[in-house]
Amino acid sequence: MELDMTEGKPLPLILRFVFPLFIGNVFQQLYNMVDTVIVGRYVGSSALAAVGSTGTIMFLITGFAQGLTAGFSVLTSQKYGAGDTHGVRRSVGNGALLSLAAAVLLTVSGLLFMKPLLAAMNTPADIFDDAYSYISVICMGLGANILYNLLSSYLRAVGNSKAPLFFLILSAGINVILDLVFIIWFHMGVAGAAWATNAATLISGLLCLLYIWKRVPALCPVRDSFLPRASYVRCQLSMGIPMALQFSITAVGTIVMQAAINLFGSTAVAAFTAVSRLQNLVTQGMVAMGQMAATYAGQNIGKGDLWRIRQGIKTSLAISTVYALASAAALVLLLPFGIRLFFTGDLTQILPYAQTYMYICVAFYIPLSYIFVFRNFMQGCGYGFLPMMGGAAELGARCALAPIAMKLMSYPLACFCDPAAWIAASVFTGISCRYVLRRLEERPKSREELL
Repeated sequence: MELDMTEGKPLPLILRFVFPLFIGNVFQQLYNMVDTVIVGRYVGSSALAAVGSTGTIMFLITGFAQGLTAGFSVLTSQKYGAGDTHGVRRSVGNGALLSLAAAVLLTVSGLLFMKPLLAAMNTPADIFDDAYSYISVICMGLGANILYNLLSSYLRAVGNSKAPLFFLILSAGINVILDLVFIIWFHMGVAGAAWATNAATLISGLLCLLYIWKRVPALCPVRDSFLPRASYVRCQLSMGIPMALQFSITAVGTIVMQAAINLFGSTAVAAFTAVSRLQNLVTQGMVAMGQMAATYAGQNIGKGDLWRIRQGIKTSLAISTVYALASAAALVLLLPFGIRLFFTGDLTQILPYAQTYMYICVAFYIPLSYIFVFRNFMQGCGYGFLPMMGGAAELGARCALAPIAMKLMSYPLACFCDPAAWIAASVFTGISCRYVLRRLEERPKSREELL
């Protein structure tokens, strides 16, 4: 069911749209976490460290794909808000062609440069082969990843956040079953976990495709929708590339941070990996707020209602503040129990590393939550460059601190790279968001060029 976000009070609309996104994101993280838990318990802590050491590379590649497809759907939400059904279909068709090209390019590039990248990240020798095996298989499944992200972005663009949730829950269950089959029965190790993820992602993408074909005619392109149109391609690339680069720039910063963490050995890497998975789980409400913000802003900029956009930002910041405090408390309470999901045996060496990273991060969840709101509202309004520069602010903060942490061999300072990046990005995107709103008020017709 599509949701028109141009009418009605912002608070109930936002909550109604965000809740399915939040549940879907939680299942997405659970389905990523299942790989880690099963690998840690049935293959070993070294294998867990191997999977964890590739997390930043996965974020670099899959984040680029996610940003690209989300950027392609911004035009779709604007056309939908303007009531232009033909424009919606054309944006879907042109976005599909661009996504196909991106899938081929990213898969080939990932497979070619993976080994040198792992070596540059100081990946410990005892986990290098497993790390390479896992991330190589993930790269082979990038086409499935792009298919799901593109179609779920299109569904969210027209206000439908429930269908992707249902398909994600179903594929998460399939992922768990395949993990157990490939790892425990077939003894495929870390590669089995990666193949299970790829298969589950492909299933969720195909289910989205079937649902759109049967239930959402507005998103079903006709033959001429696939004809490349310069204005559409230019507009979609002008949003997709900055959003993709924003993810990639942020990911490069996390790779630099991971290189610092790797210097402390596989025990520190394993602890860092476990906490990162738990942290990703409890912060998914922030991600959902960002996904909502892009759709909300896109539909309302299509209608030309700047007042509703301002109200949406204020409401979103209030919700995000409450959620940030709740998620910080949840992680503090969850860690002693959650960490045991990943490991068997004595946690004496692992727990201090895990607690250090957690306590440093949770104190800064409020600025982290604001980044998602500011960044995605700007993107929904058609501004891609400033959010990308917010990613550059994150990169700068991590790149400034990580070498110092490596030189001093300070694990706490290496952990502080994340909060430093969040503070820098939240300040920059907050100032930028105010600038964008003033710019739109001064030139209210400038957005018509996008439509």
